[in-house]
Amino acid sequence: MPSPNNTDFSPSSFILSGTPGLEVARFWLAFPLCSMYLVAIVGNGAVVFIVKTERSLHAPMYFFLCMLAAVDLALSTSTMPRMLSYLWFDWREISFGACLLQMFLIHSLSAVESTVLLAMAWDRYMAICHPLRHATILTNPMTAKIGLAAMARGMLFFLPLPLLILRLSFCGSNVLSHSYCLHQDIMNLACTSITANVVYGLTAILLVMGLDALLIALSYFMIIKAVLQLSSRKERVKAFSTCVAHLCVVLAFYMPLIGLSVVHRFGKGLTPLVQVVMGDIYLLMPPLLNPIVYGARTKQIRRRILRWILHH
Repeated sequence: MPSPNNTDFSPSSFILSGTPGLEVARFWLAFPLCSMYLVAIVGNGAVVFIVKTERSLHAPMYFFLCMLAAVDLALSTSTMPRMLSYLWFDWREISFGACLLQMFLIHSLSAVESTVLLAMAWDRYMAICHPLRHATILTNPMTAKIGLAAMARGMLFFLPLPLLILRLSFCGSNVLSHSYCLHQDIMNLACTSITANVVYGLTAILLVMGLDALLIALSYFMIIKAVLQLSSRKERVKAFSTCVAHLCVVLAFYMPLIGLSVVHRFGKGLTPLVQVVMGDIYLLMPPLLNPIVYGARTKQIRRRILRWILHH
């Protein structure tokens, strides 16, 4: 493990932190986090299984939901086991290569999730504003192509991040502020210029998450406009009720992301615990809430889960 000095080096490992001021309670803090992780794994796994096996759910909206659940499974699994090993066993050291891989997975999978949320917003827009064209445009093959495009987009936009980190030199502390690896966290440890990292990281965030958020907002503006033109109140409520689950999931994804970005960019005077809490919420909230929200709002998924429980 490199020791802090004034000589440039490429660290062989980083040291994870993540519970400043809570070292005594760290062991017990892992139990609720582990419970949340298990709920996320079981919930998202159930969504993937039900959509795959229930033929009545073989429609674009549910295929997008299945993609969302698969991304949440991958995102939580790429971070939570390492986080729990730190909290329970004090395994703080992570190799340089493993840290870069985890960083890439966190950022690229978040971009994939953002793209899937945009696709789901487009699905709702087509279903409500152009119902006659919805089935002919959003076919199952088209849905599969959108899923592949979402994956490629996330990977390609954030593939340069590990390469930008590799060009940096480190000459001081190798202690990260989270119990997982983030691009902005690693680059702040460098003693050479990080201008390229800052510019590209901000550009990628704006072109992926920022653009997606803007297009989702535009979709809902058009949806609300179309819903308000419906003649009866019952039709308006029925049309908009199909969007409630998606709106909740969008808020659960973007609000922590915005909060974490603001804290990292402008929260230099805040206590480290604030950054840690915002980071954990950003990673844990979407995988935990998404299956709960869609399970509660989707009649077919709810019935299938109840049927499984009654038979066991």
